[in-house]
Amino acid sequence: MKIDVRRFREEDLPAVHQLILRALREVNARDYPPSRIEEMAAGLGPDTLRERARQGHSYVACLGGRPVGCGTVAPYWGSVRESILLTVFVSPEAQGRGVGRAIVRALEGDGYFLRAQRVEVPASLTAWPFYQKMGYRFKGGAMQVDEGGCVRMEKFPPQGRGERE
Repeated sequence: MKIDVRRFREEDLPAVHQLILRALREVNARDYPPSRIEEMAAGLGPDTLRERARQGHSYVACLGGRPVGCGTVAPYWGSVRESILLTVFVSPEAQGRGVGRAIVRALEGDGYFLRAQRVEVPASLTAWPFYQKMGYRFKGGAMQVDEGGCVRMEKFPPQGRGERE
């Protein structure tokens, strides 16, 4: 089945929120205690997802017309030279089918990524090997877990490919 990646729409919000909760509770739960999973889930409610879509560019990956993945690229603290990937999740049943790669490729084709000199991603303990395969490296050259339980990774895109926003 073909993976269709498109920009997020408001009507996607309930399905995207549910797929994030499922990914956290069924996949990320292998690497984090239940209390941390619930903290992460509480921090990724509908209002947060709506705000991230407003501040950046959010995408949804669909299989058969049904959302199975999501991700956002946004300016990093308002910078025009740095961007950040946020809220990249794939529903448990769609993992291992190329959905994550398709989402990251879409994010890397977005103007916020293309204009950046550096792009950071706060990768979960579950996801950092995936980002490493996608060309991201540990920030500062060594794997370190931050206070939020994330591994900070970064990529330095080639310059001059994208539009300025």
